[in-house]
Amino acid sequence: MRANLLGVVAVLGAATLIAGCGEKANGKTPDSKAETAAIPVEVRTPLRGEMLAVYAGTASLEADQEAAVVAKVGGEVRSLHVEEGMTVRAGQVLARLDGDQLRLETDKANATLARLDRDYKRNVELHQKGMLSPGAVDNLKFEVDAARAAYELARLQLSYTEIRAPIDGVVSERRIKVGNMLKPNDELFRVTDLKPLLAYVHVPERELGRLKPGQSAQVNVDAAPGQPFPGRVARLSPVVDPATATFKVTVEVDDPTERLKPGMFARIGIVYERREGALQIPRNAIVDEEGQPTVFIVDQGKALQRPIGVGLSNAGYVEVVSGLGGAEQVVVVGQGALKTGNPVRVVSLETAQAAR
Repeated sequence: MRANLLGVVAVLGAATLIAGCGEKANGKTPDSKAETAAIPVEVRTPLRGEMLAVYAGTASLEADQEAAVVAKVGGEVRSLHVEEGMTVRAGQVLARLDGDQLRLETDKANATLARLDRDYKRNVELHQKGMLSPGAVDNLKFEVDAARAAYELARLQLSYTEIRAPIDGVVSERRIKVGNMLKPNDELFRVTDLKPLLAYVHVPERELGRLKPGQSAQVNVDAAPGQPFPGRVARLSPVVDPATATFKVTVEVDDPTERLKPGMFARIGIVYERREGALQIPRNAIVDEEGQPTVFIVDQGKALQRPIGVGLSNAGYVEVVSGLGGAEQVVVVGQGALKTGNPVRVVSLETAQAAR
């Protein structure tokens, strides 16, 4: 039985040897297909167009001007003339207080002034006739001036019963109701000027040389997805905060639709450099080769790795300043497994313009 088993093993070994010799005779090995199979890749042709260098930051929107409206005199709220959300002009009446007592005091001061003024004029006539000394006339003149000042003060106090808007804007808060008793300095309203809205972006000091007043900006908020709002750099702080190593950049936001409101969280991109006709490729096409940026291009059906020089980058695209002419097929998917000379098969060909 053992002799039979040894005979079977010998037969199988001889068959395997013959099969292997046949494959070698045909020029085939088990690994030859893997070595010659083309690697599928996606390619794109570079794009020439404007390239922007953008500093991105975040901030909450704030109103440029906001004023708290306070009571200057005490009294009962008799009427309200505005509500939250209403647009008002500077000097517009927002509410009226009870002014009966102040009105009576004004009338009293006016009567006193009229009496003293009449007496003064009579004494001037007597002085001109030599019947009254100059000192008596001067004393009465002082009394008239004091009475006039008291009358003007009473009129001013009475005018404070009309609560007026200090600035143009929108009534953002109302804190009183009809019938409320107020004391001086009680806060009654808050008026906010929504034009313009500002964003204060705190920027690292290394960017100080790049940002300047007048540069354009783009503002995006979650409340209006897909609708960017234009802005511009209004001013830069001349000092750097030593605690954070940042300086403050004030961005003025233009919102003709009035959809933006103070307090909204905003993502802000400040354009600090523009280049026309820049050659651009997707960022993910770049392969780092020991610190040297490179790309793979398709040349006669094979991969060719080529070093490039890069410049500005924005929105997932990178400017190529050297190494490409613009007509190459740049590999954007599949380049991680490539080496120079590998056969490749293009499965998707797009232009960068269409991709963007």
